[in-house]
Amino acid sequence: MRNFLNISKLVILGVLCLITETSQACDICGCFMGITPYDNQSTIGIMHRYRIFNGYSHLGQKKQFFPHGVNVLYPGAQGENGHSHTHAPGTGAHDHGNNAQDYEAYRVIEVRGKYFIHKRLELNAYVPYTMNTSRTDGSTTSLTGIGDINLFAGYHLLRKIEVAGAQQRLIAGGGVKLPTGHYYKKDAEGVRYPLLLQPGTGAVDYFTYINYIIGYRKIGLSINASYKLNGQNYYQEGIANSTAQFVNLFYRFNPNPNWLIVPSAQFFYENTKGEMLNGELTGEHQMKNALLGPGVDIFYKNISLNLAAQLPVYEAATNHPSSAGRLVLGLNYNFNQTKYLLK
Repeated sequence: MRNFLNISKLVILGVLCLITETSQACDICGCFMGITPYDNQSTIGIMHRYRIFNGYSHLGQKKQFFPHGVNVLYPGAQGENGHSHTHAPGTGAHDHGNNAQDYEAYRVIEVRGKYFIHKRLELNAYVPYTMNTSRTDGSTTSLTGIGDINLFAGYHLLRKIEVAGAQQRLIAGGGVKLPTGHYYKKDAEGVRYPLLLQPGTGAVDYFTYINYIIGYRKIGLSINASYKLNGQNYYQEGIANSTAQFVNLFYRFNPNPNWLIVPSAQFFYENTKGEMLNGELTGEHQMKNALLGPGVDIFYKNISLNLAAQLPVYEAATNHPSSAGRLVLGLNYNFNQTKYLLK
């Protein structure tokens, strides 16, 4: 009877993961790689994320994952130059010219740390360096700088519980995004750049997430869902509360005791009503996107390399450049942790 109740709870929680909406699930959790040798170990690492938008779908323009002039790793040497966005100061609204060469590129290099103070309780800190570029009607603008730091904790409700030969893990957590990034950069004429181009948002945001992982022999499934409650900055700007889901189907391959290779198929969905000003939606950057693509995690002893690429499979209509995909590259060192501050 007890086993039946445990399985029932797992099924219910799994369904909740599927229907709960949130934001940045795969970026927030850090547990999405599945049941691996180090998914319950303290870790320090660096992650690079690349997100690209280009081509106007309502005009039938094609989108490109690597549009001309875009460097995946960094903005290049153009610096902060003039731009042709037409916008009211402080609103973040801007009028694209529907040029096929327009694009928006968002890059983040993030230092990540995870520390287990108890075998079931992990503390996380993400420190990002953002590199944002926007090209409109032939004019390119790049803004770089320290972004908003994320601090959060996760509690492992289930930890490698054996049910019919399967290993399972259930993690629930939440945290805060601090307004540490610059959000009031201006051009040479004293006009403030749009909000989404700024390194930071200037707002305090809160988020919660839940992550369910199950592995049977060499096959595993990870489901992550989160919800983000976004605040407003000094200019009364903000982003509408957002949701996201991340699903990862993976396979574990052990060529020898020192190596573990985990190929995967990854699905990501995000939903937000876009930018807000004085508590009202502006109609800018509303987003309902679904992306799908391959990934691989390679482990050698205590070192792991993570690589994933996702391309859009669905996008709601928008008059902004379309989502063309995202690329993630990470390098981590995993500690062989055997002792905890709390018992």
